[in-house]
Amino acid sequence: MNETLFSQIQRLLERTYAQVGINLEDCIIDRARSVHLSKLAGASARELNEIARTFLRHAGDQLYVGIYYSRWLIDQLERHDPRSGLSDSNIRSLIVFVEELNHALHAALQFKNGQRRIASEEFARDLELQAQVDTYLVLLLFVAFFRKTQRVSRTDRHWLRFHLFSRQCPDAFRDQNLRGRYLETCELAASYTQYLDSLNGVRRLDEIRKFRSLDYSAKKAHIFALMERTTT
Repeated sequence: MNETLFSQIQRLLERTYAQVGINLEDCIIDRARSVHLSKLAGASARELNEIARTFLRHAGDQLYVGIYYSRWLIDQLERHDPRSGLSDSNIRSLIVFVEELNHALHAALQFKNGQRRIASEEFARDLELQAQVDTYLVLLLFVAFFRKTQRVSRTDRHWLRFHLFSRQCPDAFRDQNLRGRYLETCELAASYTQYLDSLNGVRRLDEIRKFRSLDYSAKKAHIFALMERTTT
């Protein structure tokens, strides 16, 4: 049986970090359920992306995950399958697709490790920062796969950075908290991935595994320390 794009990316992330223990594809929900959960999430949540969302709720020692992808997004990825090549026609759709899967995976891993404050702002920022870092690395793998040399050029990296970081518009959020969340995490991820670009494959893998184990405050401190090191 052919693997889905979803299962391939989940397997890649689990090989990089840890097994989540469930098939996250079973957590995909339909539009009606997404609309219902969005209403329960409050007013500010209405500003979040409507074409893909990840919903988290816990009761006792159980974490409930819902991943929503709009029909439009799925159609785009089926029409322009990134496994056949990345281009301007599918790069944004793939970014959204990977980020939501990534949110669910890291939320589940953190929950397994005892994290229960999944409604906190720090937890949300941690997931967002981690997702942007991981999505950049996933995109690099997609690009490298279609290069004869298996190497990613500087032009490729600029193109990926434009779509993943430069095209973000945090100022478009009316909610001050959301605006601050996406502005901060985008700047941190852009800086950190520049550092990752300077490492070879083995060192990069070791670095991102250590990075994932940090809480959000420690991740920020780590990135700031790297920024100071490169400017001195």
